[in-house]
Amino acid sequence: EAHPVESGGGLVQSGGSLRLSCPASGFTGVSNAMSWVRRAPGKGLEWVSTIDGGGRTTYTDSVKGRFTTSRDIVKNILALQMSSVKPEDTGLYYCASDCPGMTAVVAGLCEYRGQGTQVTVSS
Repeated sequence: EAHPVESGGGLVQSGGSLRLSCPASGFTGVSNAMSWVRRAPGKGLEWVSTIDGGGRTTYTDSVKGRFTTSRDIVKNILALQMSSVKPEDTGLYYCASDCPGMTAVVAGLCEYRGQGTQVTVSS
């Protein structure tokens, strides 16, 4: 059984960039869509972005225009390109399936397989 592991996190200055990755195999969900979810320090889970089976992407308003979610179909790897990062982007980032938006996060419907990767943005 595969256990996806998020990677690519680290410490970055405000305005900088990071690229997160996650193997998209190993999920047992029925949806072909993959998502990124984050947890800021002391806060609850927040849905960030979803890419569906057709490559269409959706983003939470706070990251629109700065983050880009993509999926390498051949390697089956999910990626999150983070640009112009802000201190409020600091958090633990998870990849997930069956997680099309915040409603699914709140309802506990998202499937997480990894431990998350820490992103810390310094001001």
